[in-house]
Amino acid sequence: METWVVATSLIGLYLVFTILLGIVANRRMTVDMEDFLLYGRKAGFIVLYLTVVATFHSAFAFLGSGGFFYSHGIGFWAAGTWTVLVGAITYVLGTRIWALGKAFGYITPADMLADFYESEAVRVSVAIVSVVFTILYIQVQAQGLGYIINVASGGRVSLEVGTLVLLVVAAIYLMAGGLRAVYWTDVLQGVWMYVAVWVGALYLSFHLFGGPLELWRAVSEQRPDLLSMPGPRGFFTPGMWIGMTITLSFGIVFQPHMMIRYYTAVDARTLRILGATTPIYLMTLYIPAALVGLGGALVLPDLAIPDQVFPELLFRYAPAWLTGLILAGATAAAMSTLDSILHANMTVLTRDIYQRYVAPDRSQRHYVTVGRFIVLGLLVVGYALSVRTFDFLVVLVTLSGSGALQLMPAILGVCFPGGRTLTRAGVLVGLAVGMITLYVTLVLVPHPLGMHGGIWALLLNSLAAVTVSAFTEPPSADTVRRVHGEVERLVYGEGT
Repeated sequence: METWVVATSLIGLYLVFTILLGIVANRRMTVDMEDFLLYGRKAGFIVLYLTVVATFHSAFAFLGSGGFFYSHGIGFWAAGTWTVLVGAITYVLGTRIWALGKAFGYITPADMLADFYESEAVRVSVAIVSVVFTILYIQVQAQGLGYIINVASGGRVSLEVGTLVLLVVAAIYLMAGGLRAVYWTDVLQGVWMYVAVWVGALYLSFHLFGGPLELWRAVSEQRPDLLSMPGPRGFFTPGMWIGMTITLSFGIVFQPHMMIRYYTAVDARTLRILGATTPIYLMTLYIPAALVGLGGALVLPDLAIPDQVFPELLFRYAPAWLTGLILAGATAAAMSTLDSILHANMTVLTRDIYQRYVAPDRSQRHYVTVGRFIVLGLLVVGYALSVRTFDFLVVLVTLSGSGALQLMPAILGVCFPGGRTLTRAGVLVGLAVGMITLYVTLVLVPHPLGMHGGIWALLLNSLAAVTVSAFTEPPSADTVRRVHGEVERLVYGEGT
């Protein structure tokens, strides 16, 4: 049987299975916003661990990282720094966000920030930033899915058709089972993705070079520039390394699909263990990604789209059954993040916009129904972006993270008691300055002085927020005492 038949058949079977999981999840779901949007705040360690790592690593890790190793060499091992930071952020900040969500019923990031800063303008601004920049992340996953099915089918299924089919499948099981369906499918996808990347990379390295050490030796002899810093194209300067480390740690964690996961944990201990262990999965995935990208640079030196190096190598050099299983794993990688982003944007738009300003006094069933229709709208927007624009997947992820990174001053002000806090005016001015700076440093004058534009935006955002806050009215003493008191009970109390 031809490779493309096996590969597309296995991907098809995988998609059918995820829909069935969504249907089963629907039967377990109650008509309740916390159940539909937050898994009833009952996620235990295993489920939460696999959904967090599967959501963090996506088409970006499966396709984009191989493409970046292919183009820029080992400088992309900067990934090790940001994956460690994700664990530390989860351990320190994740537990505090969980405690506040449990105490005050927060569902979205904007819920927490609007409550503390006593401002509906903050709510709307945070909701807009959350949705706009994570829509870019939908584009990343949609393009990744299109690449996978296009290569798996040997070009018989176009990027556009493949993207549409896989987007529709993700929307179906999300609409059916809410976050429960997302979590259940992520458990499968998290395991499958990790095993697939390692098995595929090791098979290719042994088949093409005789093993990882021989691959490394061949790269050092034929393409030593890939083992240098800042790389063959001069990309990984110290400023870019630092910028990507901050942007792809704090910037990804502060996106709504990651922050919402903190709200869903069953207790703080689960999040502490999660923070201590997630770097193991996240960091080690970049070892096989390097084998794929560096090896691909030798075997396929003229590849038009570097992000396609892994599926191209598999299709040309791996057995049909293995190619199919691994490309299904790649599909899992993209869909595990896609469904989470669709869910998060649906949650933000339903909770922060529709429920708050359009129809505030409707039933739980009504809001769940509206959320499902919002998913359809997001699907259309994501598809339109994916087929009309293109860029490196890693670049798009970094841009998405740069936007969410601008929430950092406001979030730290909520989660860390002590001293003078930021004010609503400071937060709003800081966000505005950050967005303007992002445009200047990413579009007009990309990465001034070799420092990533997202870092420039964060620095000016923080400076503006602190300066304006020094001259404007802070949140009321009662609010500060209520919110910061809950954080202090978690940190200094007996804990939960």
